Amino acid sequence: MHPSRTIRGRTSQLLSGRTIVLGISGSIAAVETPRIIRELIRHGAEVQAVMTPDAVRIVTAEAIRFATGRPPVLELTGGVEHVTWFGPGEGRADLLLLAPATANTISKVAHGIDDTAVTSFASVALGGGVPVLVAPAMHADMERNPAIRENLERLRSWGVDVIAPVNAEGEAKLGSPEEIAAAVLHRLARSPWSGRTVVVIGGASREPIDDVRSITNESSGETAVSLAAQAFYRGATTELWLGDARFPVPPFLEVRRWRGLDDLRGLVRSHAAVLARAAAVFVPAALSDYSLAPRRGKISSRENPSVTLELRQAPKVLPELRRRAPRPARLIGFKLEATGDVATLAAEAGRLIRENDLDLGVANDRSAMGARTTRVVVVDPGGGRHSLEGSKFDVAGKLLDDLGRDLSHLTPGSADPQRPAGRPSAKHRRPRRRPRGSR
Repeated sequence: MHPSRTIRGRTSQLLSGRTIVLGISGSIAAVETPRIIRELIRHGAEVQAVMTPDAVRIVTAEAIRFATGRPPVLELTGGVEHVTWFGPGEGRADLLLLAPATANTISKVAHGIDDTAVTSFASVALGGGVPVLVAPAMHADMERNPAIRENLERLRSWGVDVIAPVNAEGEAKLGSPEEIAAAVLHRLARSPWSGRTVVVIGGASREPIDDVRSITNESSGETAVSLAAQAFYRGATTELWLGDARFPVPPFLEVRRWRGLDDLRGLVRSHAAVLARAAAVFVPAALSDYSLAPRRGKISSRENPSVTLELRQAPKVLPELRRRAPRPARLIGFKLEATGDVATLAAEAGRLIRENDLDLGVANDRSAMGARTTRVVVVDPGGGRHSLEGSKFDVAGKLLDDLGRDLSHLTPGSADPQRPAGRPSAKHRRPRRRPRGSR
């Protein structure tokens, strides 16, 4: 068995049965393409590479063959490879990904010049309506060249999506393999979440004691980040509203930060339009049940050998979210309990639903705090329940798939009329944070 087979679908099966053609051109960032290929394969994809002569000078055809499990196309032959892969009929590939895309290749594609196998593949893909993604990599001055900017805009006007490079160290660097794979997943998504808006509220609230101290709940933020990433992979326009969190956030997610309950309520009010059009609002946040009147400055430990704090019950956020996100939006609340007893977890999830008019309640126990795995009990308003367990990333995906079946009868436009189904959000047109190979 080829080594590429052993990792297929290890992260997800969202690209299972999909074939991606990867067009590699002559940027030094081509050294990153084996990692991009492997990331796509981990989501279940088949990958066929096609290379320009300049790309072969930077990364060998044998390295690409090892990564994909099949020989790359280096030139067009009597097999008319560009038509075989992107022409009509059985075996047609699902998407062309140009990564890295040099200034030269971008300009040729934008002007219909077919003098390499990569540009010929692009010509047939564009003519045949095959989705095309472009991930530029070049020197920053080249990326700022008005001609290149104009050519990229021309490609966008044709429906090509551009994965914006990371601007760092004087270079417009290729996005990370994870980010590029996310763009592919988002563009090819064919789930009930495609074209819908999803809001995830996660992390912990911090309630101030004074100007430098606070009380908080324990939360890594991993469940929230996992839900947001999985929703994005499934084609949703995703917003992550994140409080205090330790878990890293991938750069393809749009994040709004909040600190305490007052900050979160401010977000709810100022972004009421987002909540009003949301298909679902997930709230795995560790929200404080109590607040207190903070003291100005810093409480002196020399002058105050002991301090008494008066905690007051804080207003609940879920009822306000329900008002701002009325049905048919789905509002999903999360509940953490000390015990792992299934009956207790189910009862608490049911109480959460009744008290806050939720569409789903998800409960787990404290063993999930700081752990990479979790076991949750999912309860609906009718009292039905089932359990999910595994990594937090996998549980987030299962939860979205379960809830997505309930959305399948709704048209995507009813959830988010601002964006066509399956198209990437504007996030992919912004500068990236994590630099990789460039030029």
